[in-house]
Amino acid sequence: MSEKEKLPEGLFNESGNEKTPNPCILVIFGASGDLTGKKLIPALYNLMDDGLLPANFVCVGFARREKTHEEFRAEMTEHIKKYSRTKTEAKELEAFTEKLFYFASNFDDDNGYKNLAPFLEDLDKKYGTMGNRVYYLSVQPTYFSPITEKLQQNGLIYDDHDDSRFSRVIIEKPFGRDLNSALDLQSEMTKNLAENQIYRIDHYLGKETVQNLLVFRFSNAIFEGLWNNRYVDNIQITVGESIGIESRGDFYESAGLVRDIIQNHLMQVLSLVTMEPPSSLSADSIREEKVKLVSAIRHYKENEIDQFAIRGQYKEGFVDGEAVKAYRQEEKVNPESNVETFAAMRLSIDNWRWAGVPIYIRAGKRLPKRTTEICVMFKRPPGILFNKDEFNAPNCFIFRIQPNEGISIACNSKVPGTANIIQPVTMDFQYDNFFGKSVPEAYERLIHDCIMGDNTLFAHVDESIYSWKFITPIIERWQEKTFQEEDFYNAGSWGPIASEMLLRNEGRKWKMV
Repeated sequence: MSEKEKLPEGLFNESGNEKTPNPCILVIFGASGDLTGKKLIPALYNLMDDGLLPANFVCVGFARREKTHEEFRAEMTEHIKKYSRTKTEAKELEAFTEKLFYFASNFDDDNGYKNLAPFLEDLDKKYGTMGNRVYYLSVQPTYFSPITEKLQQNGLIYDDHDDSRFSRVIIEKPFGRDLNSALDLQSEMTKNLAENQIYRIDHYLGKETVQNLLVFRFSNAIFEGLWNNRYVDNIQITVGESIGIESRGDFYESAGLVRDIIQNHLMQVLSLVTMEPPSSLSADSIREEKVKLVSAIRHYKENEIDQFAIRGQYKEGFVDGEAVKAYRQEEKVNPESNVETFAAMRLSIDNWRWAGVPIYIRAGKRLPKRTTEICVMFKRPPGILFNKDEFNAPNCFIFRIQPNEGISIACNSKVPGTANIIQPVTMDFQYDNFFGKSVPEAYERLIHDCIMGDNTLFAHVDESIYSWKFITPIIERWQEKTFQEEDFYNAGSWGPIASEMLLRNEGRKWKMV
């Protein structure tokens, strides 16, 4: 398959040739934060290195601290050297940083936005960026609405029907804290922006393995024919992190793991694994099927939450041979905190394809290792030729999203020799080994797509709303309860025992990752 065939239809013109990226200015609000230095600026540098940035491009960092252009460039140069996935060359680095600028203002300062408009217009004239704007809101969600309102009031947001130029806004998760706040935020955002101008970024959707899910499923007839309740026994998704909350104690106390990972990252991955084939590869078709899938997740009855939704909180333990402290001992954490750092759930999807197939999901901090995997477990064949003790390994597909991105297929084979011994074997594919190059960072693909105006890999508001409809009752139930001794798990383990029992009660077990 050619590179062109791998990309969404929206990236090509009518003749089938790859579109040229539009000139634009990218304004990063919150430019002094870690995300900008560690992810966004290195991603932009790598895009330039790969020839994927428009020739007429400028990036402006917007933050509170007073700083000169030269100081900002020097800081970003060090970040690029440290975090870029590609080797930095002095000449290319200088060419890139020459297009970095800095603008100091508070996010709620009217004068700042009044001065920003002519500042950007001057850059338009000098660099030929044609008035096109992408605003990246790398800020706390409470600033989403105020910033977009002030951008609109100062003529920095254009009408979405303006064919001569564009303005787009990228916002980071979380999109709300629960169903009501998500609805309120959407109402506020759409006062100043059209839906097609809002790009809700979820960096998991930019990961190569996640993007490849649709290709794997819908371009391989031998696999898609098995992707249903006739052959699939269960699906397991694991998002594990060996680290704790690091310096994010205040954030985690207000969010918790479900808001941080499950409501967004994990639901996005689930929708791609289980959605129906889209009518085309257009953004609207793909997002429509994702919305249908998330809306088909069966909501728990009130008495089912405790049965099918498990939470936990890590206590002291050992990770990679090192002693680590409990969550309640972390900086800026309530010593009697009722916040979850682990969650596991059993889901059901009420549609024709997945009726009767349990979906098991789990995510947690301070687990034995960092991993994100999807495991599609197939039903065992009838035990006519091989009894279950011998034929003890079900077939499965494993998608490794991080680290060591790749796909594995597990099946059974006879061990050479006179004895009839069966052993599981694995056919394994890894991106970097096969293609001979490093996998692009997720933010590279997503920023590029936004500049191109392709929102395929960005979450539609309906996906977020349906996800919150399922998640909110669980969060509310957990807020009513306090942690019991059995809810705590040792750091370095795979969570509380209730997580294991969630599957054992149904005759299954978690796939070892």
